[in-house]
Amino acid sequence: MNASTPIHGIVFDILKFAIHDGPGIRTTVFLKGCPLNCLWCHNPESKDARVEISYLATKCVGCGACVAACTRGCHRLTDGMHIYDRTACVRCGGCAENCYARAIEQVGRPREVGEVLAEVLRDRPFYETSGGGMTISGGEPMAQFEFTRELLARARAEGLHTALDTCGFAPQARYAELLPLVDLFLYDIKTTNPDRHRELTGRPLDLIHSNLRFLSGAGARIFLRCPLVPGVNDSDAELAGIAVLASELEGVEEVNVEPYHPLGVSKTERMGYAEGYSAPIPPPEYAQKMTARIAALTAKTVRRS
Repeated sequence: MNASTPIHGIVFDILKFAIHDGPGIRTTVFLKGCPLNCLWCHNPESKDARVEISYLATKCVGCGACVAACTRGCHRLTDGMHIYDRTACVRCGGCAENCYARAIEQVGRPREVGEVLAEVLRDRPFYETSGGGMTISGGEPMAQFEFTRELLARARAEGLHTALDTCGFAPQARYAELLPLVDLFLYDIKTTNPDRHRELTGRPLDLIHSNLRFLSGAGARIFLRCPLVPGVNDSDAELAGIAVLASELEGVEEVNVEPYHPLGVSKTERMGYAEGYSAPIPPPEYAQKMTARIAALTAKTVRRS
């Protein structure tokens, strides 16, 4: 690609004043596309790399603006009911642009690297006073590698602290290329059991572990991010596996415990996907207990994310 050619990515959110995605106050850029299919995914709208349409029936006021805007007849009002036929939808976003009630929204927009960076840089004073910076998340940022690499490079050129939130499922060569551009890797570990990992995410674990060990050996700073779902991946053996992994790898500085929350359930419905995973919300003391159980098995710092 010519150096002067603008690089675009599909961005579905830019979160300002983020405090859970690395040190200090940060801006987190969320990209669409992910190779995993985690059972409990809290950002199901990030899985598909393409632009999508979200519809929340309880917000619909039956005005018919979407019916008029759609050239493919995907929306219709029948007996006061709004029917949305996704099979004919080409995701043009025309319905979302005309829905003043915001029952219909476009999820993901093509954004140019310079445009996104300019938005990130608006909060530079907050990064400088808090030790914060920019985090790229998703989805999986490596699924949009060229965009991720360029945004990281330009952020580093501006002197920003950079963090990459990744599931680890990408070619090792790509992580090697990003090493000089990333100050901190937020590395997701769902479970250390290979069979359970394939069952819970749809993907094998070996590449993820291989990339983690590569990054640690190459001198990367790493925080392990461990989403824990009661009764799913929080057994004694799985918690011990996390502790052993953290202890073995010099690059791992922290283990961050992320207790399950059900935000993905309503998002799944809005996106028109099959019914999402739902489990009881763990009590407030759950995160504290999980943190203590892992901390008892490793000298590394363990805290709630």
